Amino acid sequence: MMRPLLISIAILFLFRFDSSALDHAGELAAKLTPDRKIIYKTVDGRELKLHVFLPEGWKASDQRPCFHIIHGGGWAGMNPSRMYPFAADFVKRHGMVGVCPEYRLYKSDKSVTVFDCVKDARSSVRFVRSHAAELGIDPNKLIVSGASAGGHLAAATALFDEVNEEGEDTSVSCRPDAMVLYFPVIDTSKEGYGQAKIGERWEELSPAHQVRAGLPPTITFHGTGDTVTPFKGAKDFHEKMIAAGNKSILIPYEGGVHGYLMRKKAPYVEAIDESSKFFESLKLTIP
Repeated sequence: MMRPLLISIAILFLFRFDSSALDHAGELAAKLTPDRKIIYKTVDGRELKLHVFLPEGWKASDQRPCFHIIHGGGWAGMNPSRMYPFAADFVKRHGMVGVCPEYRLYKSDKSVTVFDCVKDARSSVRFVRSHAAELGIDPNKLIVSGASAGGHLAAATALFDEVNEEGEDTSVSCRPDAMVLYFPVIDTSKEGYGQAKIGERWEELSPAHQVRAGLPPTITFHGTGDTVTPFKGAKDFHEKMIAAGNKSILIPYEGGVHGYLMRKKAPYVEAIDESSKFFESLKLTIP
């Protein structure tokens, strides 16, 4: 009689201490549901969808800014709901359209590679821009964001011009009008994160190694105590952006570990507030 009870207690214990379910962002996400799910791409027999949040009073004829945010998970885990709170907050604050895309997840057998994840991220932004009139979006006010590996994929939409889905209409730009990177995978060398998954072509997918002039204005949030995607990579990326003549803001969080701003309310709210100021400075909000 005791064994089922012990198993139940063990399951409850594991659930209770699942940090992804109990951190601040996880608690917010559990209360949110997107207004629409729209297929943006079918690949390898799978339909990939955009999870869309619409502001009050939205109409298809609107021309609203779009906040397009990509989830992390080492390219191999999690799902768009992890980013729901960010999308919903900017929808509420600024009347934006919020978009959280799905993408193929990396497989260790390389049936899905990080290059495939990049292709999907770029496809998702192209879809939004090419369907702006239906989504009530201003195609010239497209903000792309992401956390951790999602931050890498956000940067990929501006940086990796040669990595595109075969047959896709590349005349539609996937370059964002601004980028917001939350503790991103930004250096895929041995000093950073991702080289083991990407392989010998890692430098092709390393934002810190691909900086050039003409990139979108970017704000990066990164903890100085991050040992997963070390702070040094974010600092190097920021300095190279400035040297290339791009607008870049780096907001360090002293002692912050990987994912710090997802875990508690105060750093989360601070990141939302600073992101909002950034949008306003670029006139990417509704006047």
